[in-house]
Parts: sequence; structure tokens; C-alpha cells
Amino acid sequence: MKRSSGILLPISALPAPYGIGTLGRAAFEFVDFLAAAGQSWWQVLPVGPTSYGDSPYQSLSTFAGNPYFIDFDMLVEDGLLRADEVRAVDWGADETQVDYGILYEHRFALLAKAAEKGLKRDAAAVAAFASEKRGWLEDYALFMALKRHFAMKPWMEWPEEVRLRKAEALERYRTVLSEDVALFTYIQYLFYRQWAALRAYARERGVGIIGDLPIYVAMDSADVWASPESFQLDEKNVPIAVAGVPPDYFSADGQLWGNPLYRWEDMKKDGFGWWIRRVEGAAELFDVLRIDHFRGFESYWAVPYGAATARCGQWVKGPGMDLVNVLTQWFYHVDFIAEDLGVLTPEVRRLLADSGLPGMKVLEFAFDRREQSDYMPHTYERNCVCYVGTHDNAPVLAWREEADAADVAVAERYLGLNDAEGFHWGMIRGGMSSVANLFVAQLQDILGLGAESRMNTPGVSGGNWRWRTVQGALTLELAEKLASMTRLYGRESAYHRDTRARRQKTAAPAPAGAGASGAVDEIEGKESV
Repeated sequence: MKRSSGILLPISALPAPYGIGTLGRAAFEFVDFLAAAGQSWWQVLPVGPTSYGDSPYQSLSTFAGNPYFIDFDMLVEDGLLRADEVRAVDWGADETQVDYGILYEHRFALLAKAAEKGLKRDAAAVAAFASEKRGWLEDYALFMALKRHFAMKPWMEWPEEVRLRKAEALERYRTVLSEDVALFTYIQYLFYRQWAALRAYARERGVGIIGDLPIYVAMDSADVWASPESFQLDEKNVPIAVAGVPPDYFSADGQLWGNPLYRWEDMKKDGFGWWIRRVEGAAELFDVLRIDHFRGFESYWAVPYGAATARCGQWVKGPGMDLVNVLTQWFYHVDFIAEDLGVLTPEVRRLLADSGLPGMKVLEFAFDRREQSDYMPHTYERNCVCYVGTHDNAPVLAWREEADAADVAVAERYLGLNDAEGFHWGMIRGGMSSVANLFVAQLQDILGLGAESRMNTPGVSGGNWRWRTVQGALTLELAEKLASMTRLYGRESAYHRDTRARRQKTAAPAPAGAGASGAVDEIEGKESV
């Protein structure tokens, strides 16, 4: 990976008008902002359909796209909905927070209206899409239809004949629930069509998308229901042990994630085919894949099913280089990032070194006054990714308030932080100027926001995944400031460098009052999105 930088912003946090960020205008405008700011990457969180708890890391499918991200304005433009139908819904008064209850209540009704028109009009295209995605779409669409039929209960509570996937029962329900199966198929068709348009637009502007691949999938997912043989389940498909992590920085009891664990030895026998299919699906959406909880490939924390906390778990050896080699050799055209945070034993460090993948460095972890940290920028090698903080960390201005004052003082001395520059800009400078090949900052840190904008607090069940940025926050002035720093530290995107050169050659100033997207479009001679 070349020396570059990017911004971490979940799709859900975009300032779209209907309760949550979508793949519509705001997403295209954010790409324009990234291009105007000299950035090469947009990092997102997992984009799969969320369920109870709203976590993108507990998705109903590792392959499917989140129906909440489908943009209604684009459906109106496409003739699938009327503007008055969309605007008749009260999507909530707080534009800085996602109200998932409102989304659940109203989103699917509108998507069903769109499907009424689209299924007939787009029949040939949908059939081609379904054939292309047959490896997962048939199971997912039936799974969602069954969840609706059984009052959205987890599949583990369904009647035994469908819980254990008896062939006769599946065919019967596929017929009985054919309308809902068609609906959920069409929803995925809409998501993938909108995603493809956004990704193509980003590529035109030199912006790649970094996706997040959680190491585990949710127990209540089409993935586990459709492939129980790949997971540590008993003969009744009840988990034997589940995933988590031991007590750590975030929680004294550890974190009990509850995901089913893999049958790694069985997966190895067929060359990790399930993982190949999974990464193949993700590579259709993203340019780079961040493997979440990479240390679980070396050893994973197994907690007996039914335990109250993760304290009673134990480390069990994972697939190690057997899996890493398969993925990196099969997907030689895909760049991977190893999320190697957490308990880093010599074995985990060896796995990372043997893999050749870049690991992660988090500045908020760097300044512990009690011991030297390998998150300090002067210890970095080029083959790593530096973050000020991730979605699991407090925005850096909140970190300044919450961290030990002595640790903050170390950061101030080390990076020369001062009020004139701004604490958050000094931390960004610290990462931007490091030798790390890639530097990524949360948008919250670029905007200088505080604790109110935190995306997730690990180990806390409520109030996460809700923050959204507001319309108008991404100004031309902000883009230029970030672009100047990016250029100073040798991270400017080729697209920005080329457009800047053309602008200087033509000496054509941007119109007064133009936003970041206006600046890029003026260079390109195109209308705003």
C-alpha cells in the first residue's frame, strides 16, 4: 500500500434526510470532500443488515447489504416511490442520532412499495442478479422471510423442521412465503445497484473503500443457519462455546460477544471454502479489507455457552497461517489490514510478521506514562496503519478529558500539542507525519467533536452506533486545511495532485461560497451530485 491517508466514517453516520446515512447524495458528496481534501481512502464499518442491538458486527448476513442504507431519493428518481410517500414519515427530530426503532417501523414498508413496481419492471435484471448471487442470496431471502413469519424470533427458536433445515419443510415454506422471498431478493438488488454506483463514482475520484470484515458472524444469521456444519454447534444446532475476549482495557469482565465459533479443522479439510466465498463477496464491495480481531486466527477466546461473563473462557489455537496463506494467495489482488489490537502474545506477533500484512497502531493507546508503548510513532515500521482512534475509541477531544492527566501530558510533550493548533489537529499531525504507509482519522476528530459523537463503547449494550454528522459540516475550508497537511506529509492522493495541477494551470478560482463538492466539480467541469 502506497503512502496515503483516509477518513473513517460509517455509512450510517452520513447526513441523509431519512433517519440514517444512505448510499445517496450525502455519500457522493462525502466522496467529493475526500477528493478535495487529498484523501485516498474512505473506511467504513460492516455494511450488512443489523438486528437487535443495532451493531454492524452482529449482522443477519455476512454477504447481504443493509436495507437501511438504500437511498429513498434515488428510488424516487427511479420511479419506484413518490416523494410524498417518503416525506409523509416522521424520521425523527434529532439529525445527530439514528433512531433505529423508527427505521424498523417504516423502512421496510416503503421498500415493499418500491418492490411492487420494481419486481415486474426489473424482472430480467433481478433474475440475473439472483443467479449471480445464488451462493448466498437464496438462503438469505428465505431466512428473512422465515424471520418475518416467525415474528422475528431468532432462528434457534423456530420449529425444529426449519431450524434443522429439513428439505421438505424448506421447499414448503419457500412456496408459502414466496412474496417475502421475492421482496428480500429485490431489496438486495437495490442495495447492490446503489453500492456499485457509489463505488464507481469514488474510483473516478481516486478514492478507494476500506471495508471491515468481522472475524465472526452472528449466531442469529443466515450464515450460521445455512451452514451449521461450519460452526461449533451440537446435533440440535445449539452452540457448544461462543466467542469473546478476556478482561482487558475496555472491560474487567472481558467481552462476551456470543458469536458461534468455527470448526477450524473441518474448514481446513475443504481448503477453507466458506472463508473463500465470504472474502470473495466482500471483495465485490471493497478495495481493501480490514480483518477484525486478527489475533483470533492465532488463538481465540472460547467461552462455554451459557456463561454469564467472558471470564471463564480459555485460549484455543486458531488456523494461523493455514488460513492466512489461503486468503492472501487466493485474493492476491486484494489488500488486507490486520486488526491486531488486544492481547498481543509473541505468537500473535509472529503470525502478523509471517503474514506480511500491515497491523494497526492507535495513537490514543500510545502515551501510557508507566511504560514504553509500541504505539508511539517513533517505533513504527512503514508496513502499518496509524489511527488516532478507531470506532471503539472515544473521539480524541473526549479522550483528552477522560484519560489520565499524566498520559495526556505525555502526548502533549511528545507531539508538541498546543491550543493554537488545536489538540485534535496536533494528534492528526502526529499520525499524518509518521512513517506508517496509511493514516486514518475518524471524521469526528477532523471535526473536533467530543464525547457526544462516540460511535461505540465496547462492553456497553445501549446507545451505540447512533452518531451522525450534520449537513454543512464538511466545508471547503476544512477540505483545504486537511489537504494542506496531507500534501505536507507526502500523503496527497494522485487524483488531488493532478486536479490541483490542472487548477493551477488554468488559474480558474472556485466560485465564492462553493462547498467541498463544488470545488472538485469546478475542477472537473461537472455539475454537483
